[in-house]
Amino acid sequence: MFLQLDARGPQYLQLARALKQAILDGRCAPGSRLPATRALARELDISRNTALAAYALLSEEGLIEGRSGSGCYVAAFVAMPKRTPAAVVQTPARAPALSRRGQRMLTVYDRAIPGRQHRGLRYNLQYGLPMTNPQLAGAWRRALNQAAARVQADYPDPQGLPGLRAQICGYLARRRGISAVPDDVLVVNGTQQAFALAADVLLDAGDGMILEDPHYQGARQVFAARGAMIRTCRVDAAGLVTAELPVDGRVRLAVVTPSHQFPTGAVLSLPRRMQLLDWAQRRHAWLIEDDYDGEFRYGARPLAALKSLDRAGRVIYVGSFSKVIFPALRLGYMVLPASLREAMVAAKWLTDRGSTAIEQAALAHLIGSGAFERHLRRAAIVLRARRSALLGALQRLLGDAIEVADSSAGMHILVWLPHTSHAQAQTLVERARARGVGVYLVAPYCHKLRKRPGLLLGYADLPPADLLAAVRILADCLSQIRSG
Repeated sequence: MFLQLDARGPQYLQLARALKQAILDGRCAPGSRLPATRALARELDISRNTALAAYALLSEEGLIEGRSGSGCYVAAFVAMPKRTPAAVVQTPARAPALSRRGQRMLTVYDRAIPGRQHRGLRYNLQYGLPMTNPQLAGAWRRALNQAAARVQADYPDPQGLPGLRAQICGYLARRRGISAVPDDVLVVNGTQQAFALAADVLLDAGDGMILEDPHYQGARQVFAARGAMIRTCRVDAAGLVTAELPVDGRVRLAVVTPSHQFPTGAVLSLPRRMQLLDWAQRRHAWLIEDDYDGEFRYGARPLAALKSLDRAGRVIYVGSFSKVIFPALRLGYMVLPASLREAMVAAKWLTDRGSTAIEQAALAHLIGSGAFERHLRRAAIVLRARRSALLGALQRLLGDAIEVADSSAGMHILVWLPHTSHAQAQTLVERARARGVGVYLVAPYCHKLRKRPGLLLGYADLPPADLLAAVRILADCLSQIRSG
């Protein structure tokens, strides 16, 4: 307990005044327990008799009360008017002199954390909300308990626990056709940190880089904060239009989502994958392959990951466990070309000295035991049913008022509104929200505004019956808007 004695008069009076001020300032709340006199005496280096005398004086004043066998407590009297301690009174000051990078960070900082702006809605079709799986939650708790008992208390390897990196390599070989060794893998705190490390290692302020259009906002924010000159390249039904990639200027890297383009859902065709790799090799540029939810596919046979086709060492593969387990788990990974390993590990070490070892060990056990891939198989069945329910409801209740973008993977769909203006789409979102349904415009993800508005609809967190109810409300709202 922090108490400052004023050196005026006997020590017990100094202590009594300091405690009284703490009570009246609200630092010691009514009903809160005060330190035992022995403990307070040791902390302040005074005699216990001094502490006893101060407590007795405050008790006589009615500020504290003793409880037999329990100690002394602040009396539950009516609180005094709150006072502002003199030490915290500040005069208006000029804005702090931030670095250019600090100013850019404030500019791109989005205080509306995805998923939280619509909390409390009965039907929230927010992309990124996880599918609830009690079996996985139980397995994760057990894995955490076991990991906490056996993990060394020292700082972890900044590159990631060797056991987890080995499990990631096996998983990628089985599921994504990527051949990697543990030395290729860097464990990071989610995709955002992967982007940040890549930007720090590969870009200087003013360097050019490419994002798909539309694209994931989080990527733009990271690279913009570091002063990158961001250019965009159009996406169509076959993914990134590689024929329109720039050949002028200094472009150092491109961020792509070839397995399931975000947010359109397009899959980058094999010819375009080869063209993209050729472009990167000829321009000595780097490609960041963001495989954010490629684990879930429905019917269509997946194409090989871009990383598995890379023979020139230009692809940085990024994966995350946040989407497939839960976002609270801030663990992901990068599969690096050999030429970048040392620099990326150094950047990770300088950033945070390594990701949490207990969660890494628990995740390694979850993968190694087979529980993780059992979860993926179960989740794919559930998600397929939810996706079918959403698509069926949209077709029955909205019909030709919408166009569903072709997609056979992931945990969301993109719905275009060809007969609706952007202003009407915004009204639709607001009316749906007022009736308990959360739907989201695709416009914030677009660099160039599309001619027609669209909605991004996530379905992982809602059962089929709730999805049907949500679409009914959405259809009713749209009908009211279109009828004037």
